[in-house]
Amino acid sequence: MMDDKTLKVGSNELELVDFRLYKKEPNGGIYEGVYGINVAKVREIIKMPELTELPGSEDYIEGIFDLRGVVVPVVDLAKWMGITVPSEDEAPIKKRVIITEFNNILIGFIVHDAKRIRRISWADIEPAQFGVGQGKLDRSKITGITRIENGEILLILDLESIVEEMGLFEANLEDVDLDSIQKFSGMVLLVDDSATARRIERDALEKMGFEVIEATNGEEGLQKLEELYAVYRDNLKDKLKLILSDVEMPKMDGYHMAAKIHADERFKDIPLVFSSSISDAFSDIRGKAVGAEGYLVKFDSNKFYQQIADILQNHKENNS
Repeated sequence: MMDDKTLKVGSNELELVDFRLYKKEPNGGIYEGVYGINVAKVREIIKMPELTELPGSEDYIEGIFDLRGVVVPVVDLAKWMGITVPSEDEAPIKKRVIITEFNNILIGFIVHDAKRIRRISWADIEPAQFGVGQGKLDRSKITGITRIENGEILLILDLESIVEEMGLFEANLEDVDLDSIQKFSGMVLLVDDSATARRIERDALEKMGFEVIEATNGEEGLQKLEELYAVYRDNLKDKLKLILSDVEMPKMDGYHMAAKIHADERFKDIPLVFSSSISDAFSDIRGKAVGAEGYLVKFDSNKFYQQIADILQNHKENNS
């Protein structure tokens, strides 16, 4: 029997590392910022290691260190955000480095304290509606917000957007020979809360010949399927060639949406593929558990086109 403490695939829940950043306000007060990172993107949390400086790097890149044979850059998140940090006499700062792994890269983030693991339903997470956050932390860098105890707001960080702005990772699918791309026809339902990710993947799918229909989360993805079914009825599986979905999304995540699709006789024969920055060893297993036929790590132009083509070809052969 599965332990109740185990996060079940398709449960529409995620686990977050709750961490804090302290800011000294102009009036002398101390503001405690509450933030979260998906546990699936966290390799480990460590005390401050001895760092080697990188001459010529941005001031928020504190340096690099060797983590069991892998060189890891370390970013001071508060410094990148441009906030004034109080002294350790003014705030209960216990610096930790959160070692993250996503898009197949390792990056360490210095935070002022790592509090606990929180389990939260995606249904309780809303998209960020504010225009500007602290310093560079505008809403494009926030996956979502949720309320915790005492009415506090926890901000879930979009690490990919942050490290892309830092120049540590570049998201694109353009580095490819267009003549080598296999061409298809029909529609693809693209489900992703990131406007940047949708643009990149929409352009790539259109290069493959697809008409792309977009949705911003799992709830909207299911709604789009219902709308398409109202038009095409039982012919939908011949028109809609693929559902390409992110995993982390407010309201309803990709796993929960996929579980609902796989359980629906009208939609279960439409191939579904995840495209996510989460690159831990279990993501592919989790995807298959809810009926996905593939799992892609964003954004690798050397693999994206061929993997999509292979998945569609295998699906065709297995269902002919």
